[in-house]
Amino acid sequence: MSALRAVSLLGATITMGLVAGVFVLYAHTIMPGLKRTDDRTFVTAFQSLDRAIINPWFMAGGFLGALVLTLAAAVTHLGQDGLPWILAALVLYLAAFVITIAVNVPLNDAIKAAGDPAAIADLAGVRAHFDEARWAAWNLVRAVASTSAFACLAWALVLYGRGTA
Repeated sequence: MSALRAVSLLGATITMGLVAGVFVLYAHTIMPGLKRTDDRTFVTAFQSLDRAIINPWFMAGGFLGALVLTLAAAVTHLGQDGLPWILAALVLYLAAFVITIAVNVPLNDAIKAAGDPAAIADLAGVRAHFDEARWAAWNLVRAVASTSAFACLAWALVLYGRGTA
């Protein structure tokens, strides 16, 4: 059971760090960079980024992996010192996960549904309908929640290490 505890907690911490990094990168680099572009560039680039991020590496190694492995870490740490920190991480990441499904993904799908930017007559309308300010604001919430979850898991890992030393 000790090996399973270690693997699940380490895996949860790594995947949470990866997904937090993605959300943070969007918050401080990608969205501010896209904000400065013209409508055609924005729509083209955002559609391309969204298509590229839906891949097995991100889905299993980050987005879904963080949820599954944090849940596994919670189950394997029942009655252990780090459990409250793991549960806090799980709640924080569940918030980020729900925000992604309820807010960001529908906005992503809407901009992709607009079609090929070369064939869109009203790119400004597509961009306005996308509502990049809303997307960015909720992404910032995801970034803070997942980074906080990462910190909780890192502390749980410290506690786990102290208990096995």
